[in-house]
Amino acid sequence: MMKKNKKGKVYIVGAGPGDAGLMTLKGIDCLREADVVIYDYLVSKDLLKYAKSDARFIYVGKQGGAHTLSQWQINDLLVKEAKAGNVVARLKGGDPFIFGRGGEEAEKLVANKISFEIVPGVTSAIAVPAYAGIPLTHRGLTSTVAFVTGHEDPTKEKSDINWSALSRIGTLVFLMGVKNIEKIVRELKDNGRSPKTPAALIRWGTTPRQKILEGTLADIVNLAKDRKFVPPAILIVGEVVALRDRLQWFDSKPLFGKGVVITRPEKQADDLAQLLIKEGATPIHFPTIKIVPPLSWRELDKAIKKLDDYDWLIFTSANGVAYFFERLSAKGKDIRDLKGIKICCIGPATARQVQDKGIRVDLIPGEFISEGILKSFARKKLKGKKILLARAAEARDVLPEGLKKLGARVDVATAYVTVTSGRKKNELEDLFNENQVDVITFTSSSTVNNFRKIMGSGFRLPEGVKIASIGPVTAATARKAGFPVDIHQEEYTMEGLVNALNAYFGKKSSGKRGKNK
Repeated sequence: MMKKNKKGKVYIVGAGPGDAGLMTLKGIDCLREADVVIYDYLVSKDLLKYAKSDARFIYVGKQGGAHTLSQWQINDLLVKEAKAGNVVARLKGGDPFIFGRGGEEAEKLVANKISFEIVPGVTSAIAVPAYAGIPLTHRGLTSTVAFVTGHEDPTKEKSDINWSALSRIGTLVFLMGVKNIEKIVRELKDNGRSPKTPAALIRWGTTPRQKILEGTLADIVNLAKDRKFVPPAILIVGEVVALRDRLQWFDSKPLFGKGVVITRPEKQADDLAQLLIKEGATPIHFPTIKIVPPLSWRELDKAIKKLDDYDWLIFTSANGVAYFFERLSAKGKDIRDLKGIKICCIGPATARQVQDKGIRVDLIPGEFISEGILKSFARKKLKGKKILLARAAEARDVLPEGLKKLGARVDVATAYVTVTSGRKKNELEDLFNENQVDVITFTSSSTVNNFRKIMGSGFRLPEGVKIASIGPVTAATARKAGFPVDIHQEEYTMEGLVNALNAYFGKKSSGKRGKNK
């Protein structure tokens, strides 16, 4: 059905080579505007979060010769969606006009008088070598570079590639070159390229899954067969490949290639995931808990109604902050009603949530646990002081009981409830079987307990998989659940957790998992 007063349009967007951070700002803007997102196999799924909440997603990926839709069907789909009045973001891996068949799609749109724009992307032809530490040009080595498809149109009677001319160019980058690597290497050697010329195959470049196989024209074919090197990959030929030994940076990161399971709630996992990505790890989202409102707001509403009675308001998590202020607004109040109340937050992440609302935090303990709060309050006069503690339904009684012993009157109000996420154990078991998991992280006791519930009492940690936890309380819960705690840190924050992972793996792994020689 045609949408009234709305003309359809298609954005053909280059989504970059795999690292979602290489998407252009204009590409993100197109995603935010789109009613329909049509995307390929090599497009990072992390980009889809930028689309509108009501956008439709259509996957049209081509993998290993298996096509979800043929190219002509994709062309027709673009026309159909645009004629229905939709704004379409067509996400294509790399750049749409570099071996991306974007020109064919644009021609179809022109033929059907449909408005379109081309948004260039970072092509894998330049990004993948850069992430591998291979400069395509280098003074003293070569001033020429050529990009070549390793997979020409199979319907053509003969190749369009001038192998004689190509063999004289300094650096050659073959996209989609793995399947035809024997022919490529043979043609180059037959046309005068030295068998000693350095060559490299790079798979899943710019991502933590990146794998690199280095050799020469003399042995790269046999190496690829021996290591079962499969697409998607590019082939680089030239003297510049030898510079990788000195210039590699991406796969030298301490956590490169490490699969790290994040058990935090999905909405709170991004901060840890981004920190892990910066260190070269692959975040694996497996939330074991989700945060929901309590069955009744009676306790919290009662406390909000008499805010003037309290001297201190204590938050032990960012979730407590979020739900407290949500309820404060629902009861017709705002931050002005907190005048005169001092605020304590268990750690810097929780404090940031309060500070973002324009409110100063009066106390952050030195240790980011309940015991740390008690140590800080032990130095204050609490006798007769009234404290509101907004927290999870199920939590340790250490804090309220400790505050009472210090002479305070304490009201505990349930601000949220932690429940099992509903994820299935087979989701993680498949990754265990594929050796994709190196570390499981626990950031609270509830993530531990619910992980055990999901995986079952008979679950045994696979050999080689490490456990990392935040803080002594979480670590104690993990040990009680039967998990050895291999990695813990003194700073009980997400940054501290990642620093501990870095220190544990250090340079002994240094990304060599992603490099084959």
